[in-house]
Amino acid sequence: MEENFNELLEKSLLDFKYKEGQIIKGTVLSIVNDTVVVDVGLKSEGRIPIKEFHSPGEEHNVKIGEKYDVYLEKLENKEGEALLSRDRARKEESWNNLEKIQDSNQQVMGIITERVKGGFAVDINGALAFLPGSQVDLKPIKDISPLLNKPQPMIILKMDKLRGNIVVSRRALLEESRKADRSKLLSDISEGDKLKGLIKNITDYGVFVDLGGMDGLIHVTDLSWERVNHPSEKFKIGEEIEVIVTKYDKENNRISLGLKQLTEDPWKNVDNDYKVGSIIKSKISNIADYGAFVQLERGVEGLIHNSELSWVNKNVHPNNIVNIGEEVEVMILEIDHNKRRISLGRKQCIENPWKIFAEKNKKGDVVEGKIKNLTDFGIFVELSNDLDGLIHLSDISWEKSGEEAIKSYKIDDLVKFKILDIDLEKERVSLGIKQLSSDPSKSDKIINKIVTGIISEIEKDKIHVNFDKEKKGFIKRSNLAKSKNEQNTERFAVKEKIDAKVIKKSAKDDLYELSVKDLEIQEEKKALKEYGSSTSGASIGDIIGAALDKDNQKNKKKLENEEK
Repeated sequence: MEENFNELLEKSLLDFKYKEGQIIKGTVLSIVNDTVVVDVGLKSEGRIPIKEFHSPGEEHNVKIGEKYDVYLEKLENKEGEALLSRDRARKEESWNNLEKIQDSNQQVMGIITERVKGGFAVDINGALAFLPGSQVDLKPIKDISPLLNKPQPMIILKMDKLRGNIVVSRRALLEESRKADRSKLLSDISEGDKLKGLIKNITDYGVFVDLGGMDGLIHVTDLSWERVNHPSEKFKIGEEIEVIVTKYDKENNRISLGLKQLTEDPWKNVDNDYKVGSIIKSKISNIADYGAFVQLERGVEGLIHNSELSWVNKNVHPNNIVNIGEEVEVMILEIDHNKRRISLGRKQCIENPWKIFAEKNKKGDVVEGKIKNLTDFGIFVELSNDLDGLIHLSDISWEKSGEEAIKSYKIDDLVKFKILDIDLEKERVSLGIKQLSSDPSKSDKIINKIVTGIISEIEKDKIHVNFDKEKKGFIKRSNLAKSKNEQNTERFAVKEKIDAKVIKKSAKDDLYELSVKDLEIQEEKKALKEYGSSTSGASIGDIIGAALDKDNQKNKKKLENEEK
C-alpha cells in the first residue's frame, strides 16, 4: 500500500514538473541503429529518430552524454515511453532565432529540400520555409538540382508564426551582390581592359557575357577573325571566356566586348602575302547563293563570285560546280583592304572554251549540232562539250513564225545552222537556220518603197493600213514617229491618209510592216546630204526646214501649171 502511494506521489510530482507541449532538456544515453535514446528525467526514456538531429544532406554528429532541447509530445505512450521530438524543438528554437534575424535584416542559411507548388520547400535549422520560384535566382532556372540539399544564403521576406508561414528569397541577396559588383565594375572599367566572364546567353547576332554585376555583348563580327555562321557553333552557355572592352557607353551603361581583338589581325600582312594576278591553291570553306568562299589562311577568306566560277555554267548554284572542302586553283582578281574583301576567279585558271571556239570558227560558218533544249525564246544547240549556242525564234524560218517553226524540232535532233555572231565579251554565240537560205522578202519589190496608205483600224499598240489597192499592212506604235512624244495611236483617225516606208513582210499572216519613223530618218538623211554642209553651221532643224521649203515651192509651181 505504501509502495503504491509512493509511486503515485512520484508520478504526480513528475507530472507537475513536466507538461506536454514543453521544451525540456534531454541527455543522449545511447544510439541504437537509427534511433537516439534520450533521458529527460521521466520515469522512462524517450526514443527519437536520428534524422531529426540534422538537416537534410548533412551527417549527424550526435554524441552520447550530450544534452539537447527536445519537445515533450506525451508523458507516456502505449509502450510506457516518453514521446519526444527533436524536430519540434528545433523548429521552436529556429522560429525564435529567425525573428531576431528578421528584425536585424541578417541573412540565413537554408537548405532547399524539394519542389512544391509555386516554388520550393526550405529547411532553416528545423523551421520549414517557402522559397517562391521567382526568388531562386536572377533569371529562371530550368534545372534546380545543383542547388538541392546544399546550404544557400537567403533573406527572410515574411514571417507569420500563428500560421507557421516563412517566406525567403535567394534572389534578393544575389541582386544586392550584383549591384555592389556592378558599381565596382563601372567605376574601374575602361576601353581596352581585359576581363573574364561567363557566357550568359547566345543569340543570332552575338554572345552576352556576365562580367560580374553587368552584362556585355560580343557582336558576331567581333567573335573571331574567321567566318562564324552562328555563335552556338563555337560557344556554350556557362563557359568562362576572356574578353576585351572595345567600347564603354557611360551614359547608357553599355559595354561592347571583343574576342578576336585578343589575337593579331590576320589581314595585317595580306597586302604583302597576296598579289593581284597570282594563282594559289586552297579549299572551299563555305558556299552561298552568290558564290563560293575560299579560306586562304585562318581568318582570311576570298570570294569566287558565281560569274567567276565557270566559263559556261552561268545559271546554276555553286553547289553544282564546287563542294565544301574541295581544293581549287584560283586567281586573285582584286584586294580591297579597306572592305577586307578578296575577289577570286576560278574560271581564269581553266582554258576559255569560248576563245577556243572563236579560234576554230568564224561568223558565217555553217555548222551541225545536236539540239540540247527548246525554250519559249529559241533553240539551244550543242557547239562542244562545254558550249551551247542559241537559235532565236526569229532566226528559225523565213516563212513561218518562230512559235510555229520551233514545233518542227525536238531535243537530240541534229540540225545545220549558220554562225551569226560570236561575242567573246558576253560569252554568247548567236546562230540561225533561216540564214542558210536567202530571204524571200528581198524579191518583193515593194519592200523599202514609200507608200501612201489609208488607216482602216486603230488599236492601242498599232494601226492597220490599206495601200496599193489590195495590199494590207500595219504600223507598230514604236514606228509611228521618230519622236517618242508622237508615238501615240490616238492622234490618228480611221480613213486618214498616212505616208510610210514598207520595211518587211510578215510570213505569219502575209501582212506588210510599215514605218513612219524609218521614212522620217530616210528623209532626214536625204536632207543632210542635199542641203547640209560641214562648214555651214546650220542646225538639223534649219536644214530640214530648207528642204521642206524647197519641196513646197516645187509643189506650188506644179499646182499652178496644172491650173493653167
